Amino acid sequence: MAVGPRRRRTTAPLPALFASQALFNLGFFAVVPFLAITMRDDHGLGGAAVGLVLGVRAFSQQGLFLLGGLLHDRYGARTLIALGCAVRVLGYLALAYASDLTGFVIGAVLTGLGGALFSPALDALVGAADARASPTRPEGRPSLFVGLLLVGEVGAALGPLVGAMLLGVGFSATAGVAAALFAVVGTALWLLVPSGTPPAPARTTAGRPSFDRRFVVFAALFGVNLLAYNQLYLGLGFEVARVGGDAASIGLVFLLLSLLTLAGQWPLGVWAWRLGAGRALTLGFGAIAVGFASLAVASAHPPQPGRELLPAIAMTALLALGHMLVGPVALGLVPRFAGSRPLGAHYGLLATCGGLAVLGGSVALGPLFDADAFPLAWSLLAAAALVSALALPRLLPHSDSRTIPSLPLVTERHHAP
Repeated sequence: MAVGPRRRRTTAPLPALFASQALFNLGFFAVVPFLAITMRDDHGLGGAAVGLVLGVRAFSQQGLFLLGGLLHDRYGARTLIALGCAVRVLGYLALAYASDLTGFVIGAVLTGLGGALFSPALDALVGAADARASPTRPEGRPSLFVGLLLVGEVGAALGPLVGAMLLGVGFSATAGVAAALFAVVGTALWLLVPSGTPPAPARTTAGRPSFDRRFVVFAALFGVNLLAYNQLYLGLGFEVARVGGDAASIGLVFLLLSLLTLAGQWPLGVWAWRLGAGRALTLGFGAIAVGFASLAVASAHPPQPGRELLPAIAMTALLALGHMLVGPVALGLVPRFAGSRPLGAHYGLLATCGGLAVLGGSVALGPLFDADAFPLAWSLLAAAALVSALALPRLLPHSDSRTIPSLPLVTERHHAP
């Protein structure tokens, strides 16, 4: 009996994409939260060096998201995911064998660049699947991006626990396991994602992208959000060390963060939509400012026995609350700022401003943490968040700026790996 030719797969399997996001987060959060501790305790590097490495890592990823999107449009998702995973593997191996600042900087750049290559491609595949499902999706059912965020949080919850356990063997073992994980996932996606997968539709216009001045200022002030979130990798480690905590303590705080995100992302996103853009931005950045201010006060006093981690946990909870409120709002406002201009370039500028804020802020804050000037460092962060809370509502697009469009309720956290 003759067998007809096998039908060629034309779309990427959604379960594989979701599983990959969970594994990407697991590998990322097993390594990066403990990078500051390793650099400081195992290699004797100061706060300025730690801040530089973490800032370079963030900028290498967020600042190059636009490049990753453009390369995806040219070469396709399959190639960019494989290339990004390969670069991330090299980055983790560089971190595993790093013994000085140069080695850590090289590893940080490669890990960030890898994420900038594969993250936009993975998002494009999920976006294409979401567009196909949209016509038949029941009213009220969330976007596939919400599912991507939630499965990613599973990996984000497990990653710090795995990292804390492997840290007993050594940071090199942790980074090596993460490199092996990305190698396996990259190979699997190369086999599962069809070649020539078309990119998701995007609005483009001819010529060089131009930006409204109001949006440039908005993007610069919104960069404080990513700077604040990066303190989970920089400032949190110094705070935990200040009160006598260890790697297990950091793993516990990240586990609580993931549980909060899993439970709160959807209802807080809906609440932000009901509040309107201006109020959501004010409340979100206000919560971040209060979190940093509370830690500034707490760090000026000796830790209370039995309650050493409470200030760090409170700051993390308020930071998560604010991040979940402002993230969907900003992503939803970008198309209104863009109008008929290139949408991808506007999202790229938003990410680049965040990367620049992390780079500059980390280099400035690292020496303060290193000098035990904790109240000053946390106060500066609180002041920056307060400025954003007050100024951003005044910079909203003129057209119907009191509401938020119905867009995927997803924050930058799903881009974090």
